[in-house]
Amino acid sequence: MAAPSQPQKSTYDVIVIGAGIQGSYTAYHLAQHHKDTLLLEQFLVPHSRGSSHGQSRIIRSAYPQEYYSRMMPESSRLWQQLEPEPGTTLYRQRGLLVLGPPGEPELEACRRSLGVDDVLDAAALAQRFPGFQLQAGQVAVLDTTAGVLFADRALRAVQEAFRRRGGALRDGEKVLRIEPGATVTVTTTAGVYKAPRLIITAGAWTGAFVEQLGLRLPLQPLRIDVCYWREKQPGSAGLGSVSPCFLTLGLSQAPHGIYGLPSIEYPGLMKVCHHHGSPIDPEKRDQVPSSAPCPDIGVLSSFISSYLPGLETQPAVRETCLYTNTPDEDFILDRHPKFSNIVIGAGFSGHGVKMAPVVGKLLCQLSLGEKPSYDMAHFAITRFPGVLGAA
Repeated sequence: MAAPSQPQKSTYDVIVIGAGIQGSYTAYHLAQHHKDTLLLEQFLVPHSRGSSHGQSRIIRSAYPQEYYSRMMPESSRLWQQLEPEPGTTLYRQRGLLVLGPPGEPELEACRRSLGVDDVLDAAALAQRFPGFQLQAGQVAVLDTTAGVLFADRALRAVQEAFRRRGGALRDGEKVLRIEPGATVTVTTTAGVYKAPRLIITAGAWTGAFVEQLGLRLPLQPLRIDVCYWREKQPGSAGLGSVSPCFLTLGLSQAPHGIYGLPSIEYPGLMKVCHHHGSPIDPEKRDQVPSSAPCPDIGVLSSFISSYLPGLETQPAVRETCLYTNTPDEDFILDRHPKFSNIVIGAGFSGHGVKMAPVVGKLLCQLSLGEKPSYDMAHFAITRFPGVLGAA
């Protein structure tokens, strides 16, 4: 999606930096509000350098935090509305199993968010989903509304919808400088653009941008290993494309949690990942050799041996992705403390894609001065002390 060849405009109502799923959905909402919007992306799209690539993500209603579970009905509805034409789906319902010890606080909060009373013990789980094997005394909560969001397809659909509404997406343009003011000036490798409003949704690169604006946000980019594990006997383990997704909470051997998706991307391979990674400079992610040792693989192999015995215990395919984590793993959705016409969306901590329709709506509302649709206290910049320094 290279930059168009027509004469280049320089002035817009709003500029959005970063065309991942959060920035693209933000730009889409702005275009729906009839705002002349420029969406800037440093890489040529599509690309695999950030956090929004890949074929699949889990979408779920089960959340330990009530402020996220309240967002999910609207987010799911907006995803469905985006589906471009009959027969082209962005979501496949498969259900989700939340696995953990009974009484674990976050697991219990997930159960309450779903409004269900029953849990599955090891025997009931094995009967209903033969590929899964709980350890003695552990339980599972089933979210029947959950499933798989097709991430690449969804990102493309959002960007196409944005452009159909008159939005401009200019890719292959790296932002070099941001000059705040009543009119914000953004200088890229290909031009200079001005707008009275700016929204920064640059993923792992957000920290560097906001430092130009006197903010030191506690954002930590992490390099995540995305691993796919082969069925020992294809189709025999009950873990094929019809199996549910899963995530773990409160397991002592996986304190950061493990999640998995059925074999939709690669036939016969189940996607199982550790919700954790190694700190990384996003500019140097590809300098880490794929053969480098990774302690997370050992965590995953041990988990698979115990809980998913129908899978091989070494990954067949290993890819990488970026998370950008905050210390509390809650999002940052807020105006700049000094420059109220600059809005920041960051720190999605590996669980933001499913909520991109609502996140984009909230960032749009913040930028336009509208009252946000949800309580924003958990997403405020000021929850982190000492972030405002000298520009």
